[in-house]
Amino acid sequence: MKKSSLALLISAVCYSQLVQAEGYKLFEQSVSAMGNAYAGRGAQINDATLVYSNPAAITELSAPQWASGLNLIHAETKYNQVSAQSAAGSAVVGRTDGKNSLNEVVPFVFYSTPVDDRLSLGAGFYVPFGLSADYQDDWAGRYFADETAIEVLALSAVAGYKLTEQWSVGLGISLNHAEGTLSKFKDHNGLCELGAGINQLYKADVYNPLVCQSHYSVTGDDLAVGYSFGLHGELSPDLRVALAYHSAIRFNLQGDSVISNTPVTGAQVAGNSNFIVVGPTLPAISKQTGKLAINPLATEASELALTTPASLALSLDQQLSPEWSWQASLSWTLWSDFRSIDIISRDAAPSISLSTQQPQNLNQAGYIGYIPEHWRDSFSAAVGLSWQIQSDRMLKTGLAFDENPIEQSHRTARVPTTDRIWWTIGMNQQVSANWTLDLAAGWMWMDALNVREREYNVQEVALYKSGLQAHVDNTAWLLGMQLNYRY
Repeated sequence: MKKSSLALLISAVCYSQLVQAEGYKLFEQSVSAMGNAYAGRGAQINDATLVYSNPAAITELSAPQWASGLNLIHAETKYNQVSAQSAAGSAVVGRTDGKNSLNEVVPFVFYSTPVDDRLSLGAGFYVPFGLSADYQDDWAGRYFADETAIEVLALSAVAGYKLTEQWSVGLGISLNHAEGTLSKFKDHNGLCELGAGINQLYKADVYNPLVCQSHYSVTGDDLAVGYSFGLHGELSPDLRVALAYHSAIRFNLQGDSVISNTPVTGAQVAGNSNFIVVGPTLPAISKQTGKLAINPLATEASELALTTPASLALSLDQQLSPEWSWQASLSWTLWSDFRSIDIISRDAAPSISLSTQQPQNLNQAGYIGYIPEHWRDSFSAAVGLSWQIQSDRMLKTGLAFDENPIEQSHRTARVPTTDRIWWTIGMNQQVSANWTLDLAAGWMWMDALNVREREYNVQEVALYKSGLQAHVDNTAWLLGMQLNYRY
């Protein structure tokens, strides 16, 4: 049985609603690092956000301090030239162009304190993963994607230890809560597209418009523990190096799968005097309404495995002169564990999976949903430049490249993305003897792309005649503000 290791349960739509991110991993835990496009992160000694960036580097912070901030993320996914086909192969009527907009605030807060000359401790709250998006209900691709949301909130505790005057190590542990939602409209073999035309088959006015409002959603949440490791050193008095590792975190999101307005087939009500059965696979007719019979709500306990990926980052920070320094980072994210999205029943009295697990559908016992993903490991690279323009003010800029982890053959309406470039600017201002302020802004560029999507069973054999084709263009910008207090 395949496991959905990244469950983009939800990963999905939202990758269109991107920020500075790989996949749905967020970088927005430090506005001070954002000014350099996160180049040099974990090597550059700045503030208590090092608790997340590199626990080893907090040994270089000489006094207790706080860092807290907010990131405002705005992203847009514009889609056009959309065409879609139902399971029966008929054209899906709906919106062929439009856009999804995302405006989200991502918070963080960190604290670090030295215990003695060698040991330092820290703690933090942050959002390491998260995405959110919602297509219009009438868009033509509604049978493939509607709402997608994922949010991971983390609390962490770290310790850094100075091995020598030049080298330090650090360890961290985090408690993570993941919550997600995935939804789409249901295509009952083109019944909605057939519309009132079904009256000709039944020789009566039996059409029920509720079949066009059949909607599926799955929600779930879980708690899991992760860890981090860091190394920080001085290769020379002017050159710092850092290595930071964040572990994979394995969730098992448990919740409910819910389908509304599902047509009732003849096989489901055979022998029931309240229905007229025309055929075992055809919708039955309700004697009460004289229309196609509808089950208003079906609910089944379900689960989805979600593994947020491990990552490794190598960073440098070099002081070129009293005024100028440059930064660089190279990071790898191990997305290749994410092979598929698997939504599986855990209900002792199943209802939805009795149909979806059948050979003509997903062809696997207990399966409610399946989407092949086959992501690949990806890397990102960034370079930055910092200018100490005055004794109390530093200006920053940076350029970053994020490799897309999704092959073209596996792009979906839930994750329409390709490689992207980021440019950021930032400023650090000394406000008083104890307070400093960081401000930063960033802009993303990504080439327009095409999505060609099908439905598959668990053996990854294409199902039905359904399909989706769309042209997608993504843009994003973000603003950040961070306050730092040093005792």
